[in-house]
Amino acid sequence: MLIPYETLLQLPKETLANLIREYLFGQVEDGSFASLDEQELAQAIVQCQQALKQGKLKLEYSEDDESFAIRSADQIAQQQD
Repeated sequence: MLIPYETLLQLPKETLANLIREYLFGQVEDGSFASLDEQELAQAIVQCQQALKQGKLKLEYSEDDESFAIRSADQIAQQQD
């Protein structure tokens, strides 16, 4: 189930930041980023927030394992095909 951006705005800021950090650290592990220092992390969080607002990234809730994950809109569209 996709969570609308407007709903994300109702989350505490720290909760949303933690979801984004988890997404970013996953990107580091799969090689999308070489590494993240504190300044790069802060900048990447802002970029992710903008991508969520623009619909390029989406927050998805998995009912199967009761977890949340940020994924690219393209990845979600491919999965639905």
